[in-house]
Amino acid sequence: MDIIHTPDATPPAGHYSQAVRANGFVFVSGQLGFLPPVEPGAKPVLAQGAAEQTRESLRSVQAILDAAGSSLSAVVSVTVYIPDVRLWDEVNGVYEQCFGAHRPARAIVPTRDLHFGAQVEISVVALA
Repeated sequence: MDIIHTPDATPPAGHYSQAVRANGFVFVSGQLGFLPPVEPGAKPVLAQGAAEQTRESLRSVQAILDAAGSSLSAVVSVTVYIPDVRLWDEVNGVYEQCFGAHRPARAIVPTRDLHFGAQVEISVVALA
C-alpha cells in the first residue's frame, strides 16, 4: 500500500491521506472545491458556487491521480456529495465537461451540510 500526496491538491485537514494506491487501484479521498493555495501553508479558500467547486474538486482529483500515476480516464467509480439536490444539474454539467466521453460508475448523494460550507465533495476510485 502506497500513500499518495501532492502539493498540487489541497492538503489533508485531518487524519487521512489524499489517496492510497493498493492492489492495482487508487482510492482518492473526498475533495472539496478549494482554490489552490497562493503560497505554501496558506489557508485554502472555497471556489464560489457549485460549478466552480466541482471544477476545483476535479482539478484536485486529477492532480492526486497524476501523482499516483493514474488519470481521470482511468477512473472506475465516482461518488459526488451535494447538500442540495437542486445543485445536481449544475454539478453534472461541469462533471460531464471534465470527464468527456469517459463514463465511470457514479453516485450523486444528496446529503446534509458539507464541511466548511462546501457545495460539492468528490471521491473516486481509479485504476493505478
